[in-house]
Amino acid sequence: MKKGIHPNYKQTMVTCACGETFMTGSTCENIRVEICSKCHPFYTGQRKYVDSEGRVQKFAKKYGIQV
Repeated sequence: MKKGIHPNYKQTMVTCACGETFMTGSTCENIRVEICSKCHPFYTGQRKYVDSEGRVQKFAKKYGIQV
């Protein structure tokens, strides 16, 4: 690698909107995120499922299909 052309890589603090903080490496000073693994629905198990049955019924009604 050439010297003097790369940004400084350092330890930085990541802060989530939920209040969780953790350290990581980055070229930025501080990082603020809206969602992290502590509050993301995929990791917490609080998923919201889309009502796909309603969509199917609406499609069938629109095109006159018997379901």
